Amino acid sequence: MSHPKLASIFNKDEKKVDWHDKALWFVRHKRDKSVHNVKNWEELRNLGKGIKAHMLSNIDTYLEEFEANAQKNGVEVHWAANAEEHNQIVHKILKNNKAKKVVKSKSMLTEECHLNPHLEADGIEVIDTDLGERIVQLAKEPPSHIVLPAIHKNKHEVDELFQEHLGTQPCDGNPQYLTGEARKHLRQKFIEADVAITGVNFAIAETGGFVVCTNEGNADMGAHLAPVHIACMGVEKIIPKLEHLGVFLRLLGRSATGQPITTYSSHFKKPSEGKKLHIVIVDNGRSEQLSRPDFRASLRCIRCGACMNTCPIYRRSGGHSYDATVPGPIGSILSPGKDLKKHSTLPFASTLCGSCSDVCPVKIDIHAQLYKWRQIITKETPQPFVKKKSMQIMGSVFTKPNQFEKVGKIARWSLRNLPQSLINSKPNVWGKERDLPKGPKQSFDEWYNQRQKNKNNS
Repeated sequence: MSHPKLASIFNKDEKKVDWHDKALWFVRHKRDKSVHNVKNWEELRNLGKGIKAHMLSNIDTYLEEFEANAQKNGVEVHWAANAEEHNQIVHKILKNNKAKKVVKSKSMLTEECHLNPHLEADGIEVIDTDLGERIVQLAKEPPSHIVLPAIHKNKHEVDELFQEHLGTQPCDGNPQYLTGEARKHLRQKFIEADVAITGVNFAIAETGGFVVCTNEGNADMGAHLAPVHIACMGVEKIIPKLEHLGVFLRLLGRSATGQPITTYSSHFKKPSEGKKLHIVIVDNGRSEQLSRPDFRASLRCIRCGACMNTCPIYRRSGGHSYDATVPGPIGSILSPGKDLKKHSTLPFASTLCGSCSDVCPVKIDIHAQLYKWRQIITKETPQPFVKKKSMQIMGSVFTKPNQFEKVGKIARWSLRNLPQSLINSKPNVWGKERDLPKGPKQSFDEWYNQRQKNKNNS
């Protein structure tokens, strides 16, 4: 289903749209306050951008260096070309260790590969231990945001969900009670787990170690209690040196939630005595994206979610309307590279206001890439008849100054003289919550020509 159709479903609940919008804008505001307290924030962004760009230009070298150093540390390293191989590798590790119970911390890569259903089909219990992830898992829904996976659900919905699945008492959405009950529920899962699966935020080529960032400590609970730890990472998560890590930790927390740093930035380098540590390095379309000069910069993404928190379309359409693992502006330039036909509407789910690029901690030109995808999609995929015709008419008007002037006069007169009820009629869906300004009596050209005429006569 296209983004406009899925967005229209989300938009039916106007109250939810309103608080979803406000909640994400609150996070964006926290981000602004936090970064304004950092001296030379723009220089820090430039540094992050430069390190990532250098890494992408030498990614093969750094991945090989990481593998060699990780193996020296006693880590088993696996390579997966795609999602299917990733799932098979993880499944094989579980079978070799006779594992039937898995605890998993937040990992967008495993969501991308659809690991949970693959393992569950073989009778393996997989429990997502991040609170937001556990909420959407109980609701049998995918995450709607990469940092705030359950942002589309309010506390009363969570209350009902916990009553149904965890047997909690009705509490009118009391956050303290619900969090406490979730902690009790998950504590037993941690104790019983045979294997812990985590994502990877940053992998350091120089040391062969990696870092997992969480705010709940759930990755640590799983990795330290279970006898086997499997870390799953995309190839783009590599950074060259340990000294570079501080740059990205300063960028990540502030951009994601306005925190100076994530509560837990956990370093893993080698397996504890008597335990096993595996790393699965996954491509799954990333090399193909790297080969596209116009879009390779999208692989600099550190998955902070800042572009989603600021995007006026995402905030008012919800993450599920993108029908992709990574929603929002960054997802709209990653997804078409994997399936152009399925995700052909996503680059158009943008005002091209550039706010996403403004807040991106590694300065990805997101809005420019969205525009480039639009050009490709318009050429390579069939467009709706109404849209195609309307664009042809507008194109014709824009290329003929006389026509443009006449249409402009009609539009300005209409905005000045027609009643608002007629202008904000049903076909104008934007007019439902927004009033267009009154049309000026002169166009810019008319004003400028009059100004020049007065100037010459004076």
